[in-house]
Amino acid sequence: MLTLRVCTEEDLELLAELNKQLIEDERHDNTMNIEQLKVRMRQFIRTDYNAYLFKREDEMIGYALVDHTRKPLYVRQFFICREQRRNRYGKLAFEMLLERLDTEDIDIDVMHGNETGYAFWKSLGFRERSIYMRRNKGEF
Repeated sequence: MLTLRVCTEEDLELLAELNKQLIEDERHDNTMNIEQLKVRMRQFIRTDYNAYLFKREDEMIGYALVDHTRKPLYVRQFFICREQRRNRYGKLAFEMLLERLDTEDIDIDVMHGNETGYAFWKSLGFRERSIYMRRNKGEF
């Protein structure tokens, strides 16, 4: 059985490690190390964000980071551990999160080039709302 719980500062090391894996998997250009990610995550959960851990017994399944100031709510990060994928945990975890948040309306971002993430969110009924673009000097 999958469980969900709100994270505390005691979870910062784990959250930073999971966030690093998420950054790698979605091919994000964030170059922060574990310690920097830990500091950033502390800032998130001390303000208007909640982090949620998904577990099955003693086994880590993943986490989510939700901004509670935006309407609709905004899932900034959602990650299912690599070894837990393809077991329907992503769908189950997301449904549990929506139930906990008591909402059906929610926003997400998907990094360009993250085809797996894009397909996952589309399978859950998400549709494109905008295209966020960036121009970096030196990349053209």
